[in-house]
Amino acid sequence: MDHLHADASPTQPLVRHEHEVDAESWDDPTRGTLSFRTLLGGPGSETGVLTAGVGDLGPGGWLGVHSHEQAEIYYVLLGEVLLHLGDEEHRLRAGSAVFIPGGTRHGVRNVGSAPARVFYTLAAGSFDEVQYVFAE
Repeated sequence: MDHLHADASPTQPLVRHEHEVDAESWDDPTRGTLSFRTLLGGPGSETGVLTAGVGDLGPGGWLGVHSHEQAEIYYVLLGEVLLHLGDEEHRLRAGSAVFIPGGTRHGVRNVGSAPARVFYTLAAGSFDEVQYVFAE
């Protein structure tokens, strides 16, 4: 079988292809301006332990500073972003990886002239378990 779909349980392997997942997007003054696809941990792809996906930020796009109880990993696939992490800022580019402990305030902004793409993984079995708390 090429891959398993929504009927796969969290104890079975699961393969998802990006084209199988609809993009969601945010465009507001608190959450940011970006689109993302939850590849694993979204509806029909709950893993029981991890949520993963890709976020796309056009030039000037951003994800607002926020926190959540789950630890997270970012891996920059494309472009250049400025990461707000705790009280510091870090300039990241394709090939940069970041571990974000649970509860740590963080956000990203595309600072390049081309699109940026970030792969993310959260320590949550479903995206629905993640409660974002955005900075005011």
